[in-house]
Amino acid sequence: MSMSVDILVFGAHADDAEIGMAGTIAKHAAAGLKVGICDLTAAEMSSNGNVELRKQEAEAAGKVLGLAYRSNLGLPDRRLARSTEQLDAITAEIRKLSPKIVFAPYWVDRHPDHMICSQLVEEAVFNAKLRRYMPELAPVTVQQTYYYFINDPAPTDLLVDVTDVYEQKEQALLCYRSQFGGLGADVDMVETPLTQGYVERVRYRDSLAGQRSQIKYAEGFVTKTPFVVDLFR
Repeated sequence: MSMSVDILVFGAHADDAEIGMAGTIAKHAAAGLKVGICDLTAAEMSSNGNVELRKQEAEAAGKVLGLAYRSNLGLPDRRLARSTEQLDAITAEIRKLSPKIVFAPYWVDRHPDHMICSQLVEEAVFNAKLRRYMPELAPVTVQQTYYYFINDPAPTDLLVDVTDVYEQKEQALLCYRSQFGGLGADVDMVETPLTQGYVERVRYRDSLAGQRSQIKYAEGFVTKTPFVVDLFR
């Protein structure tokens, strides 16, 4: 039986999507939309935790957010590249799930994997609609692609008010105890930017994002495609 989703969120590693847009995911899932996350790598190069633990944490976070689907393509961590093999894997995932909307990391970020993930997804969305590209899978046209922020925010094109679901976002982030610390974290954790109050900084960023619109917590997004309106009201 085939599976389809309304929204498909790509991240280089499990926890990327949650950092950038867990509130938006939770809000749309609660509204009855099918939301999926596809993690490109198993994050095997992470300084803390291990592949099996990260898998368990991702599953727990998915349950908190109400995901309809989560997958991991098993691409090599810190060796993401714009190769045919990796593009084909992402294109196949899009065609398999036929999402109306795709999200990817913003294309400027301190982590190289996040930037390459953004490029790969953008190309895969384009490839997915070409009927002669991977003809064994039916072509899929994604209606819109949006980009979310992980480490480095920038001016946004739109905001989603996530105030009412912000507790869910923080619960999802705290599922990644191997990355952010907390109860049950590895006693031998290596200090990284993620272990130094990262969740608190994400909260501050989301608070700042909503400030000008008088929203307590908001998540910002960017699009490369102009918005189409009929009338300004």
